[in-house]
Amino acid sequence: MDQADVVKTISDVYSWLTDGAHWRGSDGVIVRTAQHVELSAIALLIAVAVALPIAMWLGHIRKGGFLAVNVSNIGRAVPTFAVLTLLALTSLGIADRTVVLALVLFGIPPVLTNAYVGVREVDRQTVEAAKGMGMTGLQQLLRVELPLAVPLVLNGIRLAAVQIVATMTIASLVSGPGLGRIIQEGFATQNKPELEAGALLVVVLALVVEGGFAWLQRVVDPVRRAHRGDRTPPPAEPALIGAASFVSAEDQSHNAIS
Repeated sequence: MDQADVVKTISDVYSWLTDGAHWRGSDGVIVRTAQHVELSAIALLIAVAVALPIAMWLGHIRKGGFLAVNVSNIGRAVPTFAVLTLLALTSLGIADRTVVLALVLFGIPPVLTNAYVGVREVDRQTVEAAKGMGMTGLQQLLRVELPLAVPLVLNGIRLAAVQIVATMTIASLVSGPGLGRIIQEGFATQNKPELEAGALLVVVLALVVEGGFAWLQRVVDPVRRAHRGDRTPPPAEPALIGAASFVSAEDQSHNAIS
């Protein structure tokens, strides 16, 4: 693609996006974006509600993590489109709940892996000190381990959120809602500006989600908050020793450390 083609592509996409008719109505960008965000948020909340308590408790007792993490990886190894198709053929049919369920299965692994490693790697001396103060196991988990594991927990949620938002586009292949419908319609009609505009909208949405969670991580990080009142730079996050031994999938090992 030469420079003229690039300029023409950008011009065509800009013209499509600035056409008010493409933003209005039930098939407009505003409605499709709202659908995309709504279902992605529901899927993320369910994934967090399922994975986070399990990961926190396993990290606290320091047992069963290898099995839990590797079982959760099955949900990521199976293609999302295959899951969507199979679920659509069941009694669930083609509906929003089918899309949400498939996205939940895809969102659980990063939340489970990062939260488990985060809680498990909390300094044992700190936990023992809390125990010596008379805290129960639940109090140790909620008052000591979880606050210190917040950076990794949020990192797992951030990864899951971005993956869910990006994967949500596949829902259009089984008549699901969202921005993927714009891409599918552009492909079906060979309308390149529409197809490329839809892809651009998904990219922008994913970047907004990524940036939002990255900002939230910095805000709630207890180490950064402790150093906020002085000029001493916060120490770099320690490397997770042994994290790879708990994650069988190559990308999960990368996500847990990032």
